[in-house]
Amino acid sequence: MTAELQHADPPAHTPPLVEARADGPIAEITLGSGAKRNALTGEGWTQVERSIRELGDNDAVRAVIVRGRGDTFCAGSDMTEWPDAEPETIEDSFARMEAAFRAVEECPVPVVAEIHGVAAGAGCQLALACDLRFIADSARLGMPIARLGIMASPSFAARMVALAGPSTTRQLLYTGRLLDGPAAVKAGLADWHLPGTMLTTFTQRTVGRIAEQPPAAVRAVKSAVSATLAPIRDATRHNDRPAVSLDDFRLGIATFLG
Repeated sequence: MTAELQHADPPAHTPPLVEARADGPIAEITLGSGAKRNALTGEGWTQVERSIRELGDNDAVRAVIVRGRGDTFCAGSDMTEWPDAEPETIEDSFARMEAAFRAVEECPVPVVAEIHGVAAGAGCQLALACDLRFIADSARLGMPIARLGIMASPSFAARMVALAGPSTTRQLLYTGRLLDGPAAVKAGLADWHLPGTMLTTFTQRTVGRIAEQPPAAVRAVKSAVSATLAPIRDATRHNDRPAVSLDDFRLGIATFLG
């Protein structure tokens, strides 16, 4: 969903679009194949939704870590699906993204994003939907979507407003500026920044501490916080506007892919 850089050539052996593992109380979801900076197709976003809901239904799971394959989180949606797509197909793609984000927000256990590389566009929205975000100092996070003719939906804006406030949200959505790790924490869009080499250890240690707490109490925390956010989530659930300004979108996609 973003014009952030995407590698063109997939590896010889392509891993699944989304891989979910639940070998113990801490589950992990790995995004992408490592190609195109883990930009996901519409089917990939559906796999994210399905994986999150399945893990949330697993009573043995106490927390979920979401990370990208390789050295990046997720550069958004795979725009190679869109050059000749009909409006209905484009709308379906955005509906699949939103369903994935809602699944994260509705998951009964904490979902933690570990962000290396880039989390942009839909990748940024996925991170914002998580309960906590830990980010590498050199990573970049933001929503450079206006230049593609993508219409920021109320739910997109709401996730950012809830964390960073309306003024910062306006600035980032108007300009498409990406924030590095320290700037993302300062803006409220991430919770902790560290050197990339330390990030996975920090994430695992912190999520391990969450998993050590009584599971009913942790689920109660998530439910309580979700209840405070319910009014804005409910108010922005329905969007009557199209996902894109079609002419601008087609031009933006063609320019990017060209």
